[in-house]
Amino acid sequence: MGRAEKPSARRPAIQLNVKTILNKIQPHAGFVLQDIRLQGRRGRPERIEITVRAQASMQGRCSRCQRPVPGDDQLEEREGQHVPLWAIPTWFRYAPRRVECPEHGVVVEYIPWNEGKRRLTTAMMGFLARWARRRSWRKTAQVFQVRWEAVYRSVAWFVAWGLAPRELKEVESIGVDEIHWGRGLRASNFLTVVYQIDAHCRRRLFVGKGRSKRTLRQGLKVLGPEVVQGLRFVCSAMWKPYLEVMAAQAGEALQVRDRFHITMPLNQAVDQVRRTESMRLRGASPAAAQQLKHTRWALLRRGSHVRGRARQKLNALLASQLQTARAWELKEAFAHFWKYRSVTWAGAFLDYWTWRAMRSRLEPMKKVARMLRAHEPLLLNWFRANGEIYAGAVEGLNNKIRVITRRSYGFRTFEAMEVALYHTLGRLPEPESTHRYC
Repeated sequence: MGRAEKPSARRPAIQLNVKTILNKIQPHAGFVLQDIRLQGRRGRPERIEITVRAQASMQGRCSRCQRPVPGDDQLEEREGQHVPLWAIPTWFRYAPRRVECPEHGVVVEYIPWNEGKRRLTTAMMGFLARWARRRSWRKTAQVFQVRWEAVYRSVAWFVAWGLAPRELKEVESIGVDEIHWGRGLRASNFLTVVYQIDAHCRRRLFVGKGRSKRTLRQGLKVLGPEVVQGLRFVCSAMWKPYLEVMAAQAGEALQVRDRFHITMPLNQAVDQVRRTESMRLRGASPAAAQQLKHTRWALLRRGSHVRGRARQKLNALLASQLQTARAWELKEAFAHFWKYRSVTWAGAFLDYWTWRAMRSRLEPMKKVARMLRAHEPLLLNWFRANGEIYAGAVEGLNNKIRVITRRSYGFRTFEAMEVALYHTLGRLPEPESTHRYC
């Protein structure tokens, strides 16, 4: 028979409890978890209550300067909602002390897991704010059993904390654009947005109500004179107040226009020609009007992207020599403008195209041609920039803004809209946390 093996000495299993987990994840020096109770009715847990007490040997700290100071006067017990455990709402209960600071007088002691009289702990506010980036504020409130206002205040606290230490460095290219917000076309229903569109960083720097000179000046003031004077490229919408302010305050920066700011007016002109001609042909030539039916989206897309039956219908329309066909051909011809590398040749092509558009006898296309002639220097700056910036990034960020407002079913106040945009697109610093939770 073989030698009997000695039983291996096994280490005892570590017994974990709620106190151990909380002390490991989020320890607070000078405070201990005294009691943890599960409150509920009829076998259903409603909340977890954690009673905290201060160590007798540790002095309280001033809530302003955080220096240890004497003081034993104790206030009434306060509650602060913490991150839920096992989907059960968790609350911290603590009776804070009043301390006497030689500099700030008698104040409430510094509580590391809470700020002031907030009903949410800092860990809970960070928890809700991070989840609010992934889900709508309403859904976040429903999942974690809090009110919508609690999510909003958590995100606002998160944003305020990040804006305080924010440093605007290495900002060389900015984009200035307007976005529609709310209902109606009043001036208050537009927002002026300033982005950083450098290759290494794309973020939102400022948002202001309205699209006036005053709003943009306010945004440039937020950036600071050092940032404004150090700009190399500025891509802004062809809105006269924007152009005038940027020329006055950032005159040394190269103002650039890119494909989007030209493609949109071209598509609008083609669509206007189609609608006008369709209404004119309904009574005079129903067969010709039938050719324009169901062609809107095919006409607005690039010619190389139209395939299948839509391509067949488009080819038949081009063979008809209708006004819509001529407008579409002018729009497609302008696409060659962006393939040039030389400023001289690009300018020559622009002159030739505007000459063709002015002789087309199509008023919407002539209107676009006059606009291009008026902004010719800004268009040619695209080639002078040697493609170092791509202003389409501005429109990409604008689309993200529309997704944010649609996901939240719209914000009723500008303050909530501003907080949401900084929170999602600002790339702000975040408060330190021992555990991110998500």
